[in-house]
Amino acid sequence: MTSLNAVHDSLPYIDAEPSAAERAAAESLITAELGLHSDTTQPHPSLPPFPDRHFSPLIEAELLRVETKQPLKAIDLSRYEAQEPPTTSPDSDEKDPASLVRWRDALQKAYTSYTYLSGRQTNLALLEQFGKNSWLIGNAQLEDVLRGLERELAERKAEIDYVIIERKNAQEGVGGEIRGLEEGWKRGVGRVLETEVAVEQVRREILERRRQGAQ
Repeated sequence: MTSLNAVHDSLPYIDAEPSAAERAAAESLITAELGLHSDTTQPHPSLPPFPDRHFSPLIEAELLRVETKQPLKAIDLSRYEAQEPPTTSPDSDEKDPASLVRWRDALQKAYTSYTYLSGRQTNLALLEQFGKNSWLIGNAQLEDVLRGLERELAERKAEIDYVIIERKNAQEGVGGEIRGLEEGWKRGVGRVLETEVAVEQVRREILERRRQGAQ
């Protein structure tokens, strides 16, 4: 029987506790079953095969970076750092035109830093003015979500308790009938055994009398 078609008929409310010998026998069967699938690195035969992976080149490159433990090259933060002006002299622009390029580059980075710091200052001002109320509103919304989840959890627990009580009542309701049928089965098996023993005795008596008659 596969794991998909397994049915567990457990009657914990009316079944007697297994003895030590019965428990040991059950555990030995479980151990023998697990021995057939001792290789835990491979999936169970009843499971479907894993689908083929299809990642984009960007994801493949990122997975390779993580696998090789290379540092993440994210946003270049040097553009937001304070820039040192290039060292020049009054006549360096005429003698060294490349200094103009360095000045333009430094000025562009300075504009970038100014824009970033200006936006950050604006955000900090907004946070100081409205952050407290926004934080309180967010907390209130999270508390509403939490209360809803707790209420749903309590409902699920109540449903589980109801199912457990119904299961217990159903098992206890038929417990007497099951015990009666079990006793009847035991008596029937005992009678069958008694009949077989009596038949064997009669057969032996017949054979003995035939043996005596032949003599």
